[in-house]
Amino acid sequence: MSEEKQDKKRFFSRIFGIDKTAVAEEATGTASEAETPELREPEPGLETMRPAEVEPTADTESKGEEQDFTRLVAGLSKTRSGFVRSLDKILLGQKELDAGIASRLEEALVRADIGVKTAYELLESVTDRLKRKELADPSAVMAHLKAVIFDILSRVESPLRAGEGLQPFVVMVVGVNGSGKTTTIAKIAARNQAAGRKVLLVAGDTFRAAAVDQIEVWAERIGCPVVKGKDKADPSSVVFEGMQQAMDQGIHLVLVDTAGRLHTRVPLMDQLKKIRRTMEKQLPGAPHETLLVIDASTGQNAILQAKTFNEALPITGLALTKLDGTSKGGVFVGISNELKIPVRYIGVGEKMHDLRDFKARDFVEALFAEKD
Repeated sequence: MSEEKQDKKRFFSRIFGIDKTAVAEEATGTASEAETPELREPEPGLETMRPAEVEPTADTESKGEEQDFTRLVAGLSKTRSGFVRSLDKILLGQKELDAGIASRLEEALVRADIGVKTAYELLESVTDRLKRKELADPSAVMAHLKAVIFDILSRVESPLRAGEGLQPFVVMVVGVNGSGKTTTIAKIAARNQAAGRKVLLVAGDTFRAAAVDQIEVWAERIGCPVVKGKDKADPSSVVFEGMQQAMDQGIHLVLVDTAGRLHTRVPLMDQLKKIRRTMEKQLPGAPHETLLVIDASTGQNAILQAKTFNEALPITGLALTKLDGTSKGGVFVGISNELKIPVRYIGVGEKMHDLRDFKARDFVEALFAEKD
């Protein structure tokens, strides 16, 4: 065995606890979705846990919610430091609003990764109220911005309710390479299996063998079946087989991984449209959800990605990942404001429970929390 293969074997053994060999990255140089930080040990017992095994009390539920919120506050610490704290420096500590407050706010909002359009809408909202003397002091300005951001995000709060009245419920997952797509699929699969649903994974990203390898490892980890094709197989044929198997076996939830080459490549979008047509032909109404996974660390480029995918498919839900690892998470506000696409999940950490249903109130409170 070559030294390179030995290194790869040791990598997968350390990360997954399984003897797997990694496959090289794309020849194009696009980053692989190995996503080392997010592929560490899943939550112990999550794979086999069922709701009936735990009898929560009011006290344990309260403690659980408090711990959950604490994790969210910690997960948003970098976004808070890059967005909210820049506003703090301008507003807090001043006793009154001076004539230059608007220009300093403009600079801070435009430089924040919320998108230019949203930045100027927020600024206009503040300046209008300043002119009408509705904002008395800097703390009132901050409170107003918090309220406006909550209003934007509350309009897109819409957790995914897979399988309600539909069987199988088919989710087509799209996004560029490195966004956390395959890891997000695994986390959704694990939480649904924990709820007692039968889940099937479909390895529709046949462009990169590494993607098939990764989804196979996750399927083995969480104990659910996976449908895959031969190397470089037509992804539509793999999806066709997966849909047929799901209907034959009474699967509740089907999660379909797809290729994630650059979102500006027209052939990729054509391929995704073909996959959708294949699903629809097999099961009218499928896919019931087209979930776009966005990496928060890409900043304003995430808005372009979302627009491009939405024009091609369209997108019915968003999952924003890696919020814990970037100061650019403010882009979430811009995407929500400009596209109005329902937000299903946010990712604020490496573990399974760090993929959370999006709740606008909790998110805004954690974003504006005083503690870092």
